[in-house]
Amino acid sequence: MLSNPLAPSWLTVPDDANALAPAVWSANAERSDSGELVVAGVAASELARQYGTPLYVVDEADARSRAITIRESFDREFARIGSTVKVYYAGKAFLSIEVARWMNEAGLNIDVCSGGELAVALAAGVDAARLGLHGNNKSVREIDRAVGVGIGAIVLDSPIEIQRVADAARAHGRVQNVRLRVNSGVHASTHEYLATAREDQKFGIPLSEVAEIVAVIRSHDSLNFLGLHSHIGSQIFGTDGFAEAARRLFDVHAELLASGPVPELNLGGGFGIAYTSVDETFPINELAASFADIVSAAATRLGVPVPVLAIEPGRVIIGNAGHTLYEVGTIKDVLVDGAAVRKYVSVDGGMSDNIRPALYGADYSARLANRSSAAEPALVRVAGKHCESGDIVVLAEYLPGDVSPGDLLAVPATGAYCWSMASNYNYLGRPPVVAVLDGRSRVLVRGETEEDLLRRDAGLDNR
Repeated sequence: MLSNPLAPSWLTVPDDANALAPAVWSANAERSDSGELVVAGVAASELARQYGTPLYVVDEADARSRAITIRESFDREFARIGSTVKVYYAGKAFLSIEVARWMNEAGLNIDVCSGGELAVALAAGVDAARLGLHGNNKSVREIDRAVGVGIGAIVLDSPIEIQRVADAARAHGRVQNVRLRVNSGVHASTHEYLATAREDQKFGIPLSEVAEIVAVIRSHDSLNFLGLHSHIGSQIFGTDGFAEAARRLFDVHAELLASGPVPELNLGGGFGIAYTSVDETFPINELAASFADIVSAAATRLGVPVPVLAIEPGRVIIGNAGHTLYEVGTIKDVLVDGAAVRKYVSVDGGMSDNIRPALYGADYSARLANRSSAAEPALVRVAGKHCESGDIVVLAEYLPGDVSPGDLLAVPATGAYCWSMASNYNYLGRPPVVAVLDGRSRVLVRGETEEDLLRRDAGLDNR
């Protein structure tokens, strides 16, 4: 079958429009003998019947396994070069009380970026000493609470935060560990909105100002300087950007050693995952080995000790462990430029449960979930139900041409930055999140009902 001329160049007609690309789907996703999508022993139709759609589904064993793998791989490789690693799960990707417990049980620390994320981690029973607090505009209240509960580290994002954290630490009779976020100027190969080390943006401080600011940090007896922090972006494939960032940071790191201890170096996260069958990712063991080599080479070049490394993976742990289930509603064929047909498949969710395609053109995949089909593949665009032309869930995909209203559609790799960025646009309730494990499912986060939304509207009290 010839490809549709409306398809992007990377998308080819599949030999089997029912096949699940292993790199994109969770480890325990498969087709049953009847052709239905089953995740960790639970059928898609059963999940939809019990919880409704849209529905976020998390493969618990897969998420836990990825967390353990990344910790063990980095531990092994940094032991090889005579150092250790602190792995922080980036809670912004997706955080719930149960997920925080999974990460804690896997031996990971947790990175939080707000008072709300801190509250979730603490409610999960995570030791505050294993938490790190990020953010370019942490409130005085958030800082005070974090220091008060004994948070392990606070990342300073601007000079004004030095005094705020020092004051809070002094008030609580603590010496607070801090890192300093720097802007390395390394431009990661990623979308403009995902790059976080460009010169003209809100995060971090220039490397040229580090020595002066670290001197101010060290002048406070209530602060303990751990080291520099860098984050060059998200959804990054390869390690060239990290290598260049490490080279630049190590030059400053070595200078700082002349005037005091710098025990750690945080190179952030942003490791990419596969959203489509053509995305080529780094195996975790190779990523860990590359990071160890990068850090060892940089330290050797300058003749300084290899510091403790800190990293902050989130998407690479939870992204492919999650899927979203939708029910197909309307379908229509649209003739484009009088030459080719694009089939619009509309589902019962959209940009309220996955804003990423509308926000920065993120690509996703999709498959029929309630059945398989031998019908010829057709180029489809999976659209949401919101009042926006940009409300697209999957920009381009080949699905069996007999996709019909009432079918279930599954979109993989939605574990990261979908629920956490969800909204109530058009007054849709945010979907529930369920975990599946060994043939059973349970709710991680309850979905919102219309009654939930109305209860927040003060107009009900004014009748």
